[in-house]
Amino acid sequence: MTPFLNRRHFLTQATSGLSSIALASLLDQQRLLADSTPIRPNIDPAKPFASRPPHHPAAAKNVLVIFCAGACSQLDTFDYKPELIKRHGQPMPGAESLVTFQGEQGMLTKSPWAFKPRGQSGKMISELVPQLGELADDMCFFHSLTGKTNTHGPGENFMSTGQTLDGFPSMGAWATWALGTENENLPAYVAIADPRGTPQSSVNNWGPGFLPAAFQGTEFSALKPLDNLDIPAGVSPETDRATRGFLERMNQRHLKQFPGDTELAARISSYQLAARMQLSVPEVTDLSSESKSTLREYGADDSQNILKAQFAKNCILARRLIENGVRFVQLFNGAYQTGGEGVSNWDGHKSLHEQYSKHGPVLDQPCAALLRDMKRRGLLKDTLVVWMTEFGRMPTFQKGASGRDHNPEGFTAWMMGAGVKAPFTYGATDEFGYKAVENISTVYDLHATILHLLGLNHKRLTYYHNGFERRLTDVHGHVLNEVLN
Repeated sequence: MTPFLNRRHFLTQATSGLSSIALASLLDQQRLLADSTPIRPNIDPAKPFASRPPHHPAAAKNVLVIFCAGACSQLDTFDYKPELIKRHGQPMPGAESLVTFQGEQGMLTKSPWAFKPRGQSGKMISELVPQLGELADDMCFFHSLTGKTNTHGPGENFMSTGQTLDGFPSMGAWATWALGTENENLPAYVAIADPRGTPQSSVNNWGPGFLPAAFQGTEFSALKPLDNLDIPAGVSPETDRATRGFLERMNQRHLKQFPGDTELAARISSYQLAARMQLSVPEVTDLSSESKSTLREYGADDSQNILKAQFAKNCILARRLIENGVRFVQLFNGAYQTGGEGVSNWDGHKSLHEQYSKHGPVLDQPCAALLRDMKRRGLLKDTLVVWMTEFGRMPTFQKGASGRDHNPEGFTAWMMGAGVKAPFTYGATDEFGYKAVENISTVYDLHATILHLLGLNHKRLTYYHNGFERRLTDVHGHVLNEVLN
């Protein structure tokens, strides 16, 4: 009989398991275990976005996430592998018959772009992103991230929500549910989609999941006005103010009659925010007040590369939102396939050099300008910037193609700003950039670290849903203390 069916083995394991449960219960009763009691924010339905205290002193007040949709290749941007250059054109040892997402793999393939040492640290970064490379001394790199899926939609979900399935709260929803915002005139959480459209997993990336709907991200864009914000045609400002005043009096009268009606209180709060946004949003989204030198620095005046100019305007908008106290901003670079594989995002399967030669300039100058501008204005003292993508790519080119397949076994993210060491590198992939081998970390660890920097305990920030205490990091995750200041 196998050990799994052996009666003696079963009884031994059952006895030790029950005794462990009893010991844990006794330790918990005597408060000798680490406190795992849920910490839920005390939210006034009439003021759901009121600022709330963190669990512990926070290093960051705001978060800006730059999300490169389509799985940007770490091997062509930030993860330098000299052995990949040396072994270019050879089979990857031990993986000659490897089949990944789209099929068989070809030979090891060096990056079409040279890597150069950057800054005082000498960090090797690709010529594909030279201006971002100039900021290497301000960056904290994570080179050993691992994911759970090699499919784009679930991968985006996992990076944004900690789950591969739809229907779970996004990072921004968790953060704003826990902390609210210090700005009463703008949404606490804003998502800025790429000029080409939304990412593959669309609004799941900034959705509230099972958290109250008030904490979903509001979609902004520098290229079009916010929907349903203007006063309807034929209604004068005076009539609009009088109508809102009348509704306010009626609502308050109703609340006095039914003080426990939290749904009504939340709805009133939502309408009040919408009314304030009619004044504040046009101001924060109007880029005409930006100087010509600022537009030039970001590339927003580039008439030769319209897409770059459009993305640059979204970068300026992201800075203005952070500057105005928006708690959580997600800025997307790349959209769902609108014109073929790899055309509108970083999904470089077939012709990586041709596709990335277009995507690199769109990302590089605007994002580098955004980071320099935020640093110059002192915004990085309170803002955590996180660059991420849904997974990495293979060190080989696909068999019969000139691009790289999906790879969740080892990829890169980086942080900058409040609370993180810089310049600093955490973890490493193997000599070819295929698998994480040093300080292997997970997306859960990344999320735990982001929440920690916001002053939140990822293990105790939970929401009871369908019989489970749910959290952003599920039942996993460790704060990566090595990267913290």
